[in-house]
Amino acid sequence: MTSPTRRNFLRSGTLATVSTVLNSCSKEKSPPEPEPFKGIVDIHQHVGYLERPDAQLIAHQELMGITQTVLLPSASAVSLPSTHDGKSNGLAAGARGNEACRRIVEDNPEHYASFANEVPDLPNARQELERFLKAGAIGIGEQKFAIDCDSKHSELIASIAKEFDVPVLLHFQHGSYNLHFERFHKILEKFPSVNFIGHAQTWWGNIDLNHKQPTMYPKDPVTPGGLTDRYLADYPNLFGDLSAGSGRNALTRDEDHAREFLNRHQDKLLFGSDCPDRFGQGAQCIGSSTLEILRRLVEDEATLEKILGRNARGIMRL
Repeated sequence: MTSPTRRNFLRSGTLATVSTVLNSCSKEKSPPEPEPFKGIVDIHQHVGYLERPDAQLIAHQELMGITQTVLLPSASAVSLPSTHDGKSNGLAAGARGNEACRRIVEDNPEHYASFANEVPDLPNARQELERFLKAGAIGIGEQKFAIDCDSKHSELIASIAKEFDVPVLLHFQHGSYNLHFERFHKILEKFPSVNFIGHAQTWWGNIDLNHKQPTMYPKDPVTPGGLTDRYLADYPNLFGDLSAGSGRNALTRDEDHAREFLNRHQDKLLFGSDCPDRFGQGAQCIGSSTLEILRRLVEDEATLEKILGRNARGIMRL
């Protein structure tokens, strides 16, 4: 029997090493399966919305098939420029405040959670928000006030959110609420650890590169690359709330664009209803119709699950 040369020995040793590595790799565990989907999260509902009784709110959510609902309270009823001299109190929709939301959460803790809210330029805004955040609120909003979106008052809200590690949900509406959307990047950059959630007409209109800011519900086909589109792509701490007529309009005005947009931003989009309907089904129900549209446009089940609940659970304490 011929003794091995040094070259043959090294070669055989190398092959043995490669074989060991390959065998080790073959025995590595496959990526873990994702946890079972825990159901739909509605991140945008209100108590007392257009005088809807609480029992009808709860029935509405059950009929839509919602597992967990986030209630967004209104703030103190005050007459200030930021509330349009009181005309925007109750989120301009009759929504009730922090205490009303907390009562529903206390009665239904498995299915309901609440944000905290306050008029950001009130002297006691910090104290009010801290009181409810310490009591269990999981976010701040819906911030719907006539202030510049990069003002010192906006910075106050963001600083409180940073302190409590909770998201902030904002209503962007040209000429009315959270003004100068084109400057919002300043807040995103100054508070990179805070998750912000954008909502409403100006937020959704700006998915279009050619959006005309005074238009609230545009119907033209969408040219990708609008300000909202770029914000979502460029800032990891920004998410989109698909609720209300504005969100539904963004999905239906150009469904070819919507399919691509939903897929491209699948990790950044959250289902919400913002629905004052009292029945929870049918064309008149914004929430149920938005769910139907999403199920039609999003063919991949994993992507749909992200939008309907996984993303929300990832940034909220649900």
